[in-house]
Amino acid sequence: MALDFSGQNLRGRNFKGRQDLAGANFSYADIRGANFTNANLTGANFSYAKAGLQRRWAIGLVIISFFLSGLSGFLWAVNGYLVSQIFNSSSENQIAGWVTLITLIAFFFITIRQGIIPGLGALAVAVAFTFALAVALAVALAVAVALAEALAVALAGAVALAGVLAGAVALAGVLVAGAVALAGAVALAVAGAVALAVALAVALAVAGAVALAVALARALAVALTVALAVALAVALAVALAGTLFSIYISWRAMKGDQKHSLIRNIAVAFAATGGTSFRGANLTNADFTQATLKSTDFRNTILICSRWHQAKMLDRVRPGSTYLQNSQVRQLLVTGQGQDKNFDRQNLRGINLQSANLADASFISTDLSEANLQDADLSRAKLKQTQLDGTDLTGATLTGAYIEDWGITNTTKLHGVRCEYVFMRLPTKQDPDPLRKPDNKQEVFADGDFADFIKPIFDTLDLYHNQGVDPRAIAIAFKNLAENHPEAELEIVAMEKRGDDKILLRAKTAAGSDKSQLSAEYFDDYNQLKALSQSQQLLLVEKDQRIISLENMVDTALKQPKFYTQGDTNMSDISGISIQGSSNVSGIAGNNSIANLGTISGNVSIALNQLPDATDAEKPGIKELLSQLQDAIVQSTYLSEEDKTEALEQVKTLAEAGKSPQESTKQKTAKTAITMLKGIFTGLPAVASLVEAGNKLLPAISKLFGLG
Repeated sequence: MALDFSGQNLRGRNFKGRQDLAGANFSYADIRGANFTNANLTGANFSYAKAGLQRRWAIGLVIISFFLSGLSGFLWAVNGYLVSQIFNSSSENQIAGWVTLITLIAFFFITIRQGIIPGLGALAVAVAFTFALAVALAVALAVAVALAEALAVALAGAVALAGVLAGAVALAGVLVAGAVALAGAVALAVAGAVALAVALAVALAVAGAVALAVALARALAVALTVALAVALAVALAVALAGTLFSIYISWRAMKGDQKHSLIRNIAVAFAATGGTSFRGANLTNADFTQATLKSTDFRNTILICSRWHQAKMLDRVRPGSTYLQNSQVRQLLVTGQGQDKNFDRQNLRGINLQSANLADASFISTDLSEANLQDADLSRAKLKQTQLDGTDLTGATLTGAYIEDWGITNTTKLHGVRCEYVFMRLPTKQDPDPLRKPDNKQEVFADGDFADFIKPIFDTLDLYHNQGVDPRAIAIAFKNLAENHPEAELEIVAMEKRGDDKILLRAKTAAGSDKSQLSAEYFDDYNQLKALSQSQQLLLVEKDQRIISLENMVDTALKQPKFYTQGDTNMSDISGISIQGSSNVSGIAGNNSIANLGTISGNVSIALNQLPDATDAEKPGIKELLSQLQDAIVQSTYLSEEDKTEALEQVKTLAEAGKSPQESTKQKTAKTAITMLKGIFTGLPAVASLVEAGNKLLPAISKLFGLG
């Protein structure tokens, strides 16, 4: 019996590794800080539960956040101080200030446009450049110092020379002094008067110099105060700009901007520390409807078909590599609204999109294997190359979907699918409705018809030939593969031309067949046969009409438009042979015996007689054209009795189709029969009268059936 924890206080409880929690009920429980690491929680109910951090952890993280915010502010203030050095009188400081400013501007611009990683890369480049510039300046300064030292030596020499010259002059003065002494006494009175005048002039000069010094000091003080104020304003401006920049980047990161995903991942990981942990747990089919999931760890968790409808704060979880890492996918899971959204090439394996609105959405090359798409609206959705192995599409709407090369398998659930029509190719401007099925635009699939229509290609062996296709080698290799593996029940369901000389041969296989082994064995045989000469291949054929027929069919397919045939057919429908689990290969579809030719021809005549006669003798109707074709087949000398029997069966099918009141059924049946007749006739020589009759009659018959 499943455990019941509904409504309980489970804060900080340890459920690590427990395997008895499958189907447990945790609805409305408080699981903040609980540890469910590696637990088995398959089918557990967490609806309305409250996950996240316990109060003590939350308080601790808030304190750490305040510390980090303060540190951030301090670092921006340092940056502001460095920028303010632009106004410093020192040229070295000015250079440092300009380098810092330019670096910050580049960092801001690149981070906003491209994200934090390119911004940090630019910052690293700037730092490296600055370091290189500093080294270059240091070298230049060293050279300048060396030059200055040399200049000082030269200057000292000049001073010494001047001293010598001054000594010589002094000596001359002494000699002259004796001659002047006599005249000195006469000039003494005059000298006294001059000395007084000189002293007065000197006093006045000193007073002026002091006054000038005081004025200059006051002016310098004012200049220094202004410079300091400007530097402080610049520092504050840079710090404010840095803080606003940090707030903006954080906001964009938490909004899911992919350019800043690194910031968001770090923040979420930090906030999830000590929170509820489901790391490595198995949450298959778990229900988190309207649960609060902030600060929850889902790394390495199995989330197959987990339900997230209206879950709160799903964008604050630690997703790891799960599909929860995509913001658009998280929004889809919470709201169920994905109309006209693009999910191309996403890994959505195991996602639960039950009842989601996915109309006009694009899932090109997306992995939706094991997903729950029950009752989802996939109208007009693009499902090209979408992987749907094990996907549950029960009750889904597929009307107008584009299913080119989609990857359904025998485990894809299509019960109750609602679908009126589909397209086998993506639309283009020239062809907005490419390869619509059903072909008749006035016809739609009845309830359950779509699953029957698509069923024959659920589990197929795809044999793709892309280099120098050899039709005869293909025919022999496929026949050998069918005979060697009767348990695989190989049946060709499609031949598709791709490109100029490439062809895809698609064969239905029995459930559980090892397609990898079958493909490897086929291509080993095919490549060996391809290497043989034409004469050696002919020895292997030995007039085997079954191989010749398939060879001709492949050869014709290569010369036809891209789609040669496809649908609910077996091998005989395409090539005139049927391989159904044994080496007994027959020319009649689904029959291992050859019917009496006369009996078959008589049945054809009976069916033809039930058709109305042409109203205009000059314009033959279906009855007259089929009668001519019947005669040409019976009289042919190139067809074996086996091929005649099969050809007459197709004529009978056309006759019966001519009586059908449903236009769409008539066209579908006629198209298949005419395709098979063309396959039979392609094995005949061009000069055969039946070939001439077929070339004349089959186009006319096609036109009367509305096939163009």
